[in-house]
Amino acid sequence: MNWERAIKDFEYYLKLEKGLSANTVQAYINDVTHLKNFSLFKYPTYSPIEIKLQQLEEFLSYLNDLEIHARSQARIISGIKAFYFFLELGDYIKENPSMLLSTPRLDKKLPIVLTVEEIDELIGAIDLSKPDGHRNRAMLEVLYSCGLRVSELVELKLFQLHFDEGFIRVIGKGNKERLVPISAKAIRELNNYFEQTRNTQKIQKGFENYVFLNKNGRNITRVMVFTIIKQLAKKIGLNKPISPHTFRHSFATHLVEGGADLRAVQQMLGHESIITTEIYTHLDKTYLKQIITDFHPRS
Repeated sequence: MNWERAIKDFEYYLKLEKGLSANTVQAYINDVTHLKNFSLFKYPTYSPIEIKLQQLEEFLSYLNDLEIHARSQARIISGIKAFYFFLELGDYIKENPSMLLSTPRLDKKLPIVLTVEEIDELIGAIDLSKPDGHRNRAMLEVLYSCGLRVSELVELKLFQLHFDEGFIRVIGKGNKERLVPISAKAIRELNNYFEQTRNTQKIQKGFENYVFLNKNGRNITRVMVFTIIKQLAKKIGLNKPISPHTFRHSFATHLVEGGADLRAVQQMLGHESIITTEIYTHLDKTYLKQIITDFHPRS
């Protein structure tokens, strides 16, 4: 089995059996391609099934020599481990050489979070007299109200909106679905956007179901959402490095600060593991102190 065949089969596995999104699949393929390029340079006669732990450790040393950040190294190692798990699963190899591969230790980095006042100021800075004003306001309200990933926002369809029940149906990573409550304010802003802009614009064929459209009648892109938020931050003089994901972090943090159950927050964010959600408890020491005060028998 050569590298091209192995990578192509791995790609089919990720798409068809794992059901991962196109972006996630491409990330895994990029990780394995790094290893392939290293192997073809250092061990040109080795196929992927001939790679052992020694070669993988040399590959990690190579990444270190290139001064690739530890977080990026961890991402690549994750992809390599998934690749060799696939080869082991398909009986292409008897022993998985990546099992003992160590991941660089990562410092826990707390996310940037906006205050409620900063969010209100950002959204309030949107000029509703412009053609994209109502769309941008609705977009940011949905980002904050529902804690969506930017990919989930730009892919949101009309049939996923259930205003009467107060929920939206979100299709997240790996095509996994979840129901997320939507605030009355976000619903109002969406209805304003529909009435003032979307219902009157020309929509290109194939894009009729997308909620957020650009001026050409196609679904808005992730880059455009990022640009809109950066421009608003500059407009109000906000000196924080923010992105669409900052609204998701703020959504989760404000829920935890308000006393929301961590399992409920996990479900709304679509996290597979509660460990991922627990980072938001580190953002508010007052919240943790209150938990001990309320529930510990010695308090």
